[in-house]
This record gives sequence, structure tokens and C-alpha cells, in this order.
Amino acid sequence: MEFKEIIARRHSVRKFTDQMVDREIIDEMIEEAMAAPSSKNSRSTGFMIVEDKSLLEAISVMRESGSAFVKDAAAAIVVLGDTSKTDLWVDNASIATTFLMLSAVDKGLGSCWVHVNERPRSKTDASKGMAEDYIRELLGIKDNMKVLCVLALGYEAE
Repeated sequence: MEFKEIIARRHSVRKFTDQMVDREIIDEMIEEAMAAPSSKNSRSTGFMIVEDKSLLEAISVMRESGSAFVKDAAAAIVVLGDTSKTDLWVDNASIATTFLMLSAVDKGLGSCWVHVNERPRSKTDASKGMAEDYIRELLGIKDNMKVLCVLALGYEAE
């Protein structure tokens, strides 16, 4: 597929089929995203692949709105930034996530970015805490890693 076509076809997908995505395809996407540029070549972006349906369902309730569709995705990629490597981890992780989304299109997949960084779990109830704290505890993420987003991934439902 030509690059212009990949860009034209990329859109947020929130409805997925039940078809699983081969792990080799996801691994190839990660490899391509790792080639994304980073500030001073800090390579501060990390990824966690989630394919377990019970974890996908748990991720889908991290926020009151905007994350429910994750439960129906074949997989999710949690995009992380290592704060011990650079203070520009958000920028680096954002570029890498864009690479992931374009790679998904190239492989016939749909994706949707669910923002986590600095987002509350509830817009009306501050006692529910932050989405990042929820994801961090759910997945056992190390202290030096921050969560930028979760990228829901799968085959687009017609």
C-alpha cells in the first residue's frame, strides 16, 4: 500500500470483529514503532501487549467514557514512556503511537487511541482517581514508566 493511501485510510475504529490478530503481526507493528524518532535518540518508549480478554475488559472500564470499546478489541497496546531517560517521553511516545496506527492500517487492522496520561477515571467524581493509576496497578507497571495511551487493535467490523 502506498503511504498516501495509508494516511487516507487511517481513522479511529471502535467496533471490531471477533477475529484474533496473529501475534507476529503485532510484534511487527511494535518493531516498526520502535523505529520512530525520539529526542536525542533516547528510545524512551515502551509497549505492553494485552491480548487476554479479561484484561481487555478491565482496561475498558478505566474511564467512564471513551474506553468501553477496548473490551471488544482483539488486543491492546499500552504505550509507555520511561521518565528516567528523558523528560520528552510524551513526545516520543506520541510519535511511536502514530507509527503504530499507520502500521495497523498497512496490515489491514483498525485501531483507536484511548488517552490515559493525566486523564481522570470520572469527569464528575474525583474520588475515582486517575486512569493512569488504574492501569498502572492493573498491569503492574514500573515506577519509572508513565502511561500515555492504550491503543485498541483489531479487524474493523463493517
